Amino acid sequence: MFIGAPRGIAFLEAQQHANNSEDSPTSSTGSDGALFSQQRTPCTKQPRRNSKRPRSELPTPVELHQDIPMSPRAKQTLKAARHALQNTVEGTDDRLLVLVGPCSIHDSKAALEYAAKLLPLAKKHSRHLVVVMRAYFEKPRTTVGWRGLISDPHLDGSCDIATGLRTARQLLLDINELGMPCGTEFLNPVTAHYISDLIAYGTIGARTTESQIHREMAAGLGMPVGFKNATSGEVQVAVDAIRAAAAELWSIGTNKRGKPSIVHGAGNRHGHLILRGGAGGPNFSASHVAEATARLEGTPLVIDCSHGNSLKKHQKQHLVAKDAAEQISKGCTKIIGVMLESNLVAGNQTFKPGQTNPDELQYGQSVTDACIDMMSTTEVLDMLAKAVQERRACLASSVAYLTGGEA
Repeated sequence: MFIGAPRGIAFLEAQQHANNSEDSPTSSTGSDGALFSQQRTPCTKQPRRNSKRPRSELPTPVELHQDIPMSPRAKQTLKAARHALQNTVEGTDDRLLVLVGPCSIHDSKAALEYAAKLLPLAKKHSRHLVVVMRAYFEKPRTTVGWRGLISDPHLDGSCDIATGLRTARQLLLDINELGMPCGTEFLNPVTAHYISDLIAYGTIGARTTESQIHREMAAGLGMPVGFKNATSGEVQVAVDAIRAAAAELWSIGTNKRGKPSIVHGAGNRHGHLILRGGAGGPNFSASHVAEATARLEGTPLVIDCSHGNSLKKHQKQHLVAKDAAEQISKGCTKIIGVMLESNLVAGNQTFKPGQTNPDELQYGQSVTDACIDMMSTTEVLDMLAKAVQERRACLASSVAYLTGGEA
């Protein structure tokens, strides 16, 4: 799985072009034939009545795929990771999934550096853990705030989505070429057409698990998908989502050429629950796991060590991971993975789009939820790998006892 070397992140900068025609979209066609916006339109301000608001077009998914194609090295990384994760969900691979990385990516250079530092840890524990880098480009918001790299790649509230899509796809390609598979949360169903072929593991967030549109999308995704419990802490909505996404579904959507179409989802057999805590408090304990698995009828689950389970205090992620590790070491097979928010620098920093100068941000530190640093990440991965080894020994001892053999 861990192969290759990055080609470097290709950053495309749009040529400045003034279009004085009121009836023409403010966009241009590059030498590759792809359309991308040349003016930044504030996405948080409403236009004045009768104002001349620039219009722009996005490249279709097919055009972006042609411009930034999948490489053989990235394809090999992706195929191996998806296969391993599918087996993990099915229970035929007893390794533990660890989705770890920045809360959200806002700096491609720092993200690639993080991937390069995570890779040796993934190799070290490859017999016990399936490490997937968290690569989140869309941020769901309860009210307002920075909406992620795809929506605002310049961190200035400009909504240059075309550049955001290109930057996200190129970064995913570079990380996969390192040999590090990626996972993400799918927020906008349209975005999935642009990047899902480079994603090994997907999640549906707490605010969208109940959404029929997201269940339909998950039914057609080609990778395991975890559904988070609701922000209230309610688990049943995620259980319902898992069952809905497992069925064959037909829906209205767009195809990769951007044309409205009837979209077919064959059904995702690798859906599972993610316990992330909620308004009622954490839900990662053994009793919470037992209660959730009773509803799941055999479907496994993942424990999110951040968000409601850590009470949004990044220092407590280690404690949540420790509790999960103890459950695993005692033989629990229902827990197939954990999620961690991690970055080059611990904590987070204040950031307001259009107000904070992006050049003054601390390199490698989150602009959304606070994260643990690489040293703490190393310690948690070591602990989880040890727990998997202890689970194997525990289960082997139990089998030996039941069959009358020696442990």
